Amino acid sequence: MPEDLLETALAEGAAPQTNARPDDVPEKFWDAEAGAVRVEALLKSYRELERRLSQRAGPPAEDAPEEDRIRFRRSLGVPDGPDGYEIAPKHELCCPDDDINRRLHEAGFSKAQAQLVYDLAAERLLPLIAEAAGQFEAERQVEKLRDHFGGEERFRRIAAQITAWGRSNLPAPVMEALSTTAEGVIALHRMMEGKEPGLARRGEEPAGADEGELRAMMRDPRYWRTREPEFVKRVTDGFRRMVGG
Repeated sequence: MPEDLLETALAEGAAPQTNARPDDVPEKFWDAEAGAVRVEALLKSYRELERRLSQRAGPPAEDAPEEDRIRFRRSLGVPDGPDGYEIAPKHELCCPDDDINRRLHEAGFSKAQAQLVYDLAAERLLPLIAEAAGQFEAERQVEKLRDHFGGEERFRRIAAQITAWGRSNLPAPVMEALSTTAEGVIALHRMMEGKEPGLARRGEEPAGADEGELRAMMRDPRYWRTREPEFVKRVTDGFRRMVGG
């Protein structure tokens, strides 16, 4: 049967040119003579791209140039030197420290991570330190009272007497304040033994302004933490004056 020339022409026109480069294939990867993709060139380019991406995602190799190391650390937010940390202290006892910053920088801490270290110290460590200091000071105050009253057993007996007398004769804020220091307990004992006038519980509570001022002084670190003698004495004397002692 004779070939249909019209159909043959249409079929040849629809068939793609075998050596024409597809639009989605870059020219450098196309072999025009062979009409095919240059597989070796494509693989080589892919391997190079993969190598560069791995370098950006992970730390540089040990033999990498120093410029690569600096670039990598900067990308993580690590300053070029310890003095590059911009610490905003949350407490005066947690101010930036040169030696700590140096160690943080050696460990590769970013600015945000370094700030977090100082923040956690202020939020977590300072309360623990204050609590430990308070316990130590309380033990030291108790030891002073043992020595003053002649031993553990005698102090326990007198402590029970002072507590009963104070709760019956003094306003609660005064009893609470004087019971927190050795000087205050000794003052309570002298009041009890001397039966000083004006110490009986009054019908009216102490003046709010005076009591508020003394309570504010009790919250001062000089009273509850460092126990500065003059400052503690001011609080003790203030409560004694309130009850007429």
